[in-house]
Amino acid sequence: MIFLQLLFNGLIAGAIYALIATGFSLIYSTNKFVHFAHGSVVVASGYMLYLFYNLVGINFWISVILAILCAGVLGWVLNRTAYTKLREKKAGSSILLIASIGILIIIESLILIIFGADVKTIGFIKTVKGLEILGAIITPLQIVIIITSIVLFISLLLLMKRTGLGKSLRAVSESRDLVEIQGISSKKLFAYSFIIGSLIAGAAGVLVSLEQNLEPSMGSSLMIKGFTGAIIGGITSVPGAVLGSFVLGIVENYGIWYLPSGYKDAIAFMLLFIFLLFKPNGILGVNKGWIKS
Repeated sequence: MIFLQLLFNGLIAGAIYALIATGFSLIYSTNKFVHFAHGSVVVASGYMLYLFYNLVGINFWISVILAILCAGVLGWVLNRTAYTKLREKKAGSSILLIASIGILIIIESLILIIFGADVKTIGFIKTVKGLEILGAIITPLQIVIIITSIVLFISLLLLMKRTGLGKSLRAVSESRDLVEIQGISSKKLFAYSFIIGSLIAGAAGVLVSLEQNLEPSMGSSLMIKGFTGAIIGGITSVPGAVLGSFVLGIVENYGIWYLPSGYKDAIAFMLLFIFLLFKPNGILGVNKGWIKS
């Protein structure tokens, strides 16, 4: 049944987009600028998995952990070496945005130089017959993608709601000065947000590398999808980013029911422009997320 098949495809795509959008939204909410280089962290994680598992020959599950940790370290390094230095020079959010685009291009170029332009495949997951549900097919890997995404979202919810670090991150998103008055270093909180957001991006990169082939430039397109999902749901709302990403994934896949598959990116951009024009605060609005609650 094509209707149900497209729904499954939309949920799977939405789960990937949501992982990217969640980390992006967390970093944006606390740091107050658009971190487009987040997309390069996603693709770097996928290539780290390829390096550890395919080239070095490390156990697959250890390779997965190492790839995700590398993503967290990369996020910390980007914040420490670039964004922190720019903040110290009183750079505004527009300068930080431009810097993030430059970093995205640099990292993608380094990946191209190191790994080459040819498509890479992890090859751990063997092709198996998918499960048939009411005429629609879903593979075991796709089920794992959805379950992993849900587990990570719940974990982030508990972190933000139940821990002192989460409460501090929510506080710094409201007022950096208020946090500083209470004796909490906003600089450390910015670093923590980059580490957490990048670890989530690392998980997304691993899942993407298992679901599809790796290409050096794929980080840009994934970041656009994650950014669009965050805008649709509400860029300062982490649950909104999740909701918006699933909306994007479903709309994309139902859109190509009527249009050629090459129009999928165009559908995403159309949805982005519609929300920017008519509902820029997103579905959940700017004051209804975990960060702002």
